[in-house]
Amino acid sequence: MNGLVPRVSTLQGLQRQLALAAAQRDPALAARLRNSEELQNLLAEAETLAGRPQRTVLRTVHHFACTGGTLISKCIAAMPCTRLLSEVDPLSGLTHKNSFLPADLIGLAKLGSSPPGQDTLLRIFRAGLAALAEDTRAEGRDLILRDHAHSHFCCGSKIPERPSLLQMLEGNYRLLSLVSVRHPLDSYLSLLRRKWVHWQPAGLEEYARRYLAFLDLYAGAELLRYEDFLAEPEMCMQQICSILDLAFNPGFQEDFSAVQLSGDSGRGDGVIAPRPRRPVPEDVKQEVRVSSSYAALCARLDYDPGPETA
Repeated sequence: MNGLVPRVSTLQGLQRQLALAAAQRDPALAARLRNSEELQNLLAEAETLAGRPQRTVLRTVHHFACTGGTLISKCIAAMPCTRLLSEVDPLSGLTHKNSFLPADLIGLAKLGSSPPGQDTLLRIFRAGLAALAEDTRAEGRDLILRDHAHSHFCCGSKIPERPSLLQMLEGNYRLLSLVSVRHPLDSYLSLLRRKWVHWQPAGLEEYARRYLAFLDLYAGAELLRYEDFLAEPEMCMQQICSILDLAFNPGFQEDFSAVQLSGDSGRGDGVIAPRPRRPVPEDVKQEVRVSSSYAALCARLDYDPGPETA
């Protein structure tokens, strides 16, 4: 800490700074925050707004599988005073049939003797999330939900007609959202290698068509390219913190590898840096040449569609 009172724009932001100062055992800074003119102005504003329902801020992060989302999410979770939930989708059909789920009310309901409908599952999800959001805010922390978009867009013979994570939340929260993407050829190759092709018909054309549908549904969210993040992680992390209104941890590159999240199937060396593309099989090169949806997807995201692109 440099002794300066950090700039904040909301009571929740000031509460976060107070919690951070306490965590760093800096009582002098905490006292300055409590006595600052900025706090007095915010309290006066709060009094003015008394009686008006104020929506809680909630952050959401969205991406396809094998697009670098775990790395970005771990870096977000390394920011001060955050609480990140990984792979959130209460309507996912990927609940493991043989799982032991004593603490998962939605999972137990789905696997119970008389599974409830979608509306009931959403009420359970929203009620639990409201309790967690309230507790997180009271602690001076920021709650971030990492979407499991693969469940919604990349499973089965068609994209199901059901709400997206944002649609489940809109109206109840003030949402700050980020979509991260990666060159679709790289993510497709990774999905093939991991045998995570859960959509039918299998192939690049259908994958790209579903990717475009995902981008359409989340068109209002800010977008970040994984390749840009790897090239300039600190600048991009500051951009992410600005989008999601998070405090920035300049030491995140040393801290993120200690964060444990579900879905952590990617790089494990703790280094943020570009890597060479895996070899492209001949059959995939042929898919690249004939897929119109893949060409449209690359054009939309400003990627070179050629298989030999680094």
